[in-house]
Amino acid sequence: MALVSIVGAAGFRATPGVLIEPLEQAFGWSRGTISAAVSINLVLYGLTSPFAAALMERFGMRRVVAGALLLVAAGSGLTVFMTASWQLMLLWGVLVGLGTGSMALAFVATFTNRWFVKHRGLVTGVLTAGGAAGQLVFLPLLASLVQAYDWRVAALTVAGSALLVVPLVLWLLRDDPADLGITAYGADPDAAPAAPAASTGAARRALGALRDAAKTRTFWLLAGGFAICGATTNGLVGTHFIPAAHDHGMPTTTAASLLALVGVFDIVGTIASGWLTDRFDPRWLLGIYYALRGLSLMLLPELFAADPHPSMLVFILFYGLDWVATVPPTIALCRQHFGASGAIVFGWVFASHQFGAAGIALVAGLVRDSSGSYATAFYGAGLLSLAATAMSLAITRPGVLRRWRLAA
Repeated sequence: MALVSIVGAAGFRATPGVLIEPLEQAFGWSRGTISAAVSINLVLYGLTSPFAAALMERFGMRRVVAGALLLVAAGSGLTVFMTASWQLMLLWGVLVGLGTGSMALAFVATFTNRWFVKHRGLVTGVLTAGGAAGQLVFLPLLASLVQAYDWRVAALTVAGSALLVVPLVLWLLRDDPADLGITAYGADPDAAPAAPAASTGAARRALGALRDAAKTRTFWLLAGGFAICGATTNGLVGTHFIPAAHDHGMPTTTAASLLALVGVFDIVGTIASGWLTDRFDPRWLLGIYYALRGLSLMLLPELFAADPHPSMLVFILFYGLDWVATVPPTIALCRQHFGASGAIVFGWVFASHQFGAAGIALVAGLVRDSSGSYATAFYGAGLLSLAATAMSLAITRPGVLRRWRLAA
């Protein structure tokens, strides 16, 4: 049930990429204006995450996820009545952002921490790959609905899908292995049960974890690298790949299918990344992933064409394998460095991911409005990815002092 929720959240969040051009045509709004609504969605998608993790500690995953799905249904369904751009920002930006953010990767971290001791990296990879499956299921379907009917049909489809999942979550999702009379997978059955979550408010718990983590160099390196991760995935490619491809004559449905293929290959890449995270230093994995991503993004502007030629398909395969392969090693580093607060700290790191995504989603739209091309945005994102490589490799292992400190 956790996997179904994550699949849905990713599919709901990915929808704006399909709606940019239809909303531009229907209301006459600029891409910069529509991108501003997407940016609000991305910011709240991330900023909600640490608070949602704290709420899950106190009230349980089942209640939080069910409430989040209701927010998504309301935000998406009410868009069919909107007449002004501020309403798009409120509904798709605020409501859908809050809802999908509550089912984001902090939920993955919380779930794996509670239910697994062995193979946490692999399970994290499988659940994160659910996000790719969400793109796979929703993007081509929604693009076809927009082309055959209207963008409103696509919005109502998202709302209806979210509502359908609510009773399944309430029925099947469990907050803790103890609810079923079992222990976490791989846990010592004779070990003392984990201490219950603190009774302090969710906001205080989330902010306290941030205060403590922000005193460390590791937190800022992880947050900086993950901000670039968000900028180069959800913010740029996830939001603007479809309209960028359409600028070069590619049909929207074809571009949406290519982006869905990214999701197909990401399933393989993220599960493999989880397996590797259980066996190798996650810092080096992150460094390699970001370096390869940066090089591929700097090649992308030359690959756009009216038809998906072999070079573009190679990019889709390669980029798909790398899409969110960064998540398992990032969660592992948060767990290693921040212990029991690892899931909430990862929520804050993920918030930086979405701030990066929101920033580039808006900037790329403005670049396209002013220059008529997305090329500058893709080149800049490639350079940022190379900077993320340096940040990842600068993280030290827990308990290891840097040499300059020893020399002092």
